[in-house]
Amino acid sequence: MPPSHFTPSAKPLSERYLSFVEREEIALLRARGHGVREMARRLGRAPSTISRELRRNAATRGGGLEYRATTAQWHADRSARRPKPAKLAANARLRDYVQDRLAGRIAAPGGKEIGGPSVAWKGRRAGRRQKRRWATAWSPEQIASRLELDFPEDETMRVSHEAIYQSLYVQGRGALKRELTACLRTGRALRLPRSRLRGRGKSFVTPEVMISERPAEAADRAVPGHWEGDLILGLSSSAIGTLVERTTRFTMLLHLPPMPGHGHGPRAKNGPALAGHGAEAVRDAITRTITTLPEQLRRSLTWDQGAEMAKHEELRIETGLRVYFCDPHSPWQRGSNENTNGLLRQYFPKGTDLAAHDADDLAAVAQALNSRPRKTLGWRTPAEALDDVIRSAHKDVVATTG
Repeated sequence: MPPSHFTPSAKPLSERYLSFVEREEIALLRARGHGVREMARRLGRAPSTISRELRRNAATRGGGLEYRATTAQWHADRSARRPKPAKLAANARLRDYVQDRLAGRIAAPGGKEIGGPSVAWKGRRAGRRQKRRWATAWSPEQIASRLELDFPEDETMRVSHEAIYQSLYVQGRGALKRELTACLRTGRALRLPRSRLRGRGKSFVTPEVMISERPAEAADRAVPGHWEGDLILGLSSSAIGTLVERTTRFTMLLHLPPMPGHGHGPRAKNGPALAGHGAEAVRDAITRTITTLPEQLRRSLTWDQGAEMAKHEELRIETGLRVYFCDPHSPWQRGSNENTNGLLRQYFPKGTDLAAHDADDLAAVAQALNSRPRKTLGWRTPAEALDDVIRSAHKDVVATTG
């Protein structure tokens, strides 16, 4: 299709586009030796607009970058033709890369694929209180930015995150199917703003363990080994514990299965928390998980003021992990953990029974999150960042003993 402004009934060209008269003026000013900023000042345009025009629409047949108004207008009219083939539709290798990281299956650390819940596509968002499809689920921005690291010399393997979104939401683009929107974190079939609920805690801690007493090295994320933790809750008092390392954003999940007797008979007053996320259960789960790490990665843990951390003193004695608590109603003081919990809701939606997931499921989801590139890490993955920290610590130990 030719540009619509060629038709007799077309409206005047928008002022955001350069006109042929302006291109003639650019050609004259360039022939007189004026610079880009001088041309922009005389035409009332941004210097970047003039620079882009000279670069994109120059005449190159003679081997140089000569600028002629008629040639530049021809280039502009050709570029304005619609529709254009979508990049993802034309490049099968690029499309496979995007689709695999958006909708690929997740796997346990041993390599076994975890299918997750079976969810039928209904052409709309499933809703908050229903199961979600499990997938690799990199965000379009992560996919677009990681391409530059994985294919540094292949310019054909480039696509913007907006092009991925358009391919998902605008089906005329002809590349990715709309049902893959279920693999996005929001799962929305339409692009809408999102909001998050903020949790509340109970105040039971003493002033000496408040976040104001936490070392400054934890606040500036300069030293690894400082963690943030919380619980995500589901139906029937089910829960999963989350631990996030502040420097590398490495995530570990705590398996908190219900205890024997849960759901059978009346609840005993002042009895143990049979749901599996009482103070004793959380203390034991953190101890089992955090002690798998080197001692230099067990410096502190920041939690909200929930009763599940009532045994924090015993936790400190058993693991050497100093525990600090946020101020009431201040989830932003655990920003990394709050963000991670939002990502986890893609796999564990609100209103579902989290007790249905075993330890292997949690390990697979944790590996999926730790294998996603992060913008704050320069598009490295948390697993890569943590590996660098451990290697650096090992070199320091060898150098000291040597």
